[in-house]
Amino acid sequence: MRATGIGAVVIGLALSASLSASAKDIFVGHIADYTGATSTVGTVYGQGVSDALTWIDAHGGINGKPIKFETVDYSYKAPQAISTYKSWKREDPAAIQGWGTADTEALVQFVARDEIPYFSASYSGHLTDPTGQNPETKAPAPYNFFYGPSYSDGCRALVKWAADDWKNKGGEGQAKYVHMGDNHPYPNAPKAACEAYAKELGMEVLSPIVFSLAPGDFKAQCLTLKDSGANYAFLANTGGSVISLLKSCATVGVDVQFLANVWGYDGNVMDAAGDAADGVVWVVGAAPWGSDVPGMATIRDISKVSDPTGEQPRRLHYMRGVCSVFFMRDAMVWADENGGITGPNIKAAMEQMTDHVPAELEGVCLPSGWTPTDHRGTTTVMLYRGHVSDDQKDMEHIATVEIERRPEWLGM
Repeated sequence: MRATGIGAVVIGLALSASLSASAKDIFVGHIADYTGATSTVGTVYGQGVSDALTWIDAHGGINGKPIKFETVDYSYKAPQAISTYKSWKREDPAAIQGWGTADTEALVQFVARDEIPYFSASYSGHLTDPTGQNPETKAPAPYNFFYGPSYSDGCRALVKWAADDWKNKGGEGQAKYVHMGDNHPYPNAPKAACEAYAKELGMEVLSPIVFSLAPGDFKAQCLTLKDSGANYAFLANTGGSVISLLKSCATVGVDVQFLANVWGYDGNVMDAAGDAADGVVWVVGAAPWGSDVPGMATIRDISKVSDPTGEQPRRLHYMRGVCSVFFMRDAMVWADENGGITGPNIKAAMEQMTDHVPAELEGVCLPSGWTPTDHRGTTTVMLYRGHVSDDQKDMEHIATVEIERRPEWLGM
C-alpha cells in the first residue's frame, strides 16, 4: 500500500514501492479524510480501513491473491476525490473504499458506468436505490454499498425514540424537533426524511439551525436553539464541530435533549466536551472496543497493524471501517469462486448476502444483506446514551430500533 495525499500530503505506511500490480494482485483504492473538515472521525475510520486491508493481505489475501491498496487523503474536497478516482482507473481497481457524501454522490454515475463497487463511509439514503425504482431518488446507485443503517434510518430511529421519550416523561403538547448541521450534502442527507417522519410521529418541526462542519464558536446558534424552545435537537455534523457546539450550548445554558448521528458522537467527543457531552443519545453501528463478543479478538489483532502494543483503545468509527472492508473481502472471496474478481461479480456477491456477518467479526458487525433492488444493508439501529461526569465516562445501550423498509423510503 502506498498512501498519498493531494498537495504533497503523504499519510500512512508504504508497503510497496509502486502501485503497479501483478496480474494476480487485487487493487483497492482508499479515499480518506485525514486533514479536512471531517478529519476528527476520518482519521479513525481510515485507520480501520487501512489496518483491515493490511491484515487481510497478510492472512492470505483473497484465496491467496494479494491485495494492494493506496490511501489518498483528499482533505474532504469532492473535486479531488473525483480526480483521484480518474487516476485510479488506470490501475483497474477491483473496488474502492470511499468516504464522504458529496464525493460519493458525485461519483455514483462514474462507478455505475465503470462497474466498480464503491464501499463508502457515507451512509446517505440516496445511495440505497440501485435501480432508481423510487422516482424521488437522485440517481440509481447500482454499484454503491455501505455498512450500517443509512443516515435517514438512523435519524428516524432517533426521532422515534424521542417521540416515545416525550410520552414517557409526560410531556405536554407536541415535542419540538430541530435539525442542526452545516448546509452541505452530508448533514443535509437525512434532513427531509427525518423531518417528515418527525411530523408523522406528531412532533413539531422547527426551522433548521446551521452550524459549520469546522469547529468554532457557536454561541449564536446555541442562543437561537435556546430561544426556539426545542426539546430535541439532531446534530448532523461530525464530532469535531459537535464538540464546539456542545461546549457553546453549555456556556449559554441550553436545556435540550441532543441527538447525534453516527459520526457526531464518540469517546473523543466525551473526552473533549466533558460534562457538556453528558446525556447525548446517538447512533452506534458496531460493537464498542472491549465488548465481550467473539469478533473482538480479531479487532484487537487487526489493531496491532498500526499499534503493535495492542493497548490503544479504538473508537467506534474504527470498528465500522473494519466491518466495511470485511464485507468487501467476503464478496471478493465469493466472486473469486464464481467467475472471478470483477466488479459485476463483487456486486452480485453483495446482493446475495442475507443477515451476513464476516466470520471473524461475529458480534462486532451488524448482520447485513443487500438485494439487486434494495441496497439498505440493515435497518436495525442501535441507540446509545453517553454518560459523562468527573468520575464517569461510559456508553449505555438504551434501545435497538427496527425501521420499516417502506418502498417510498428507498433512496431517501
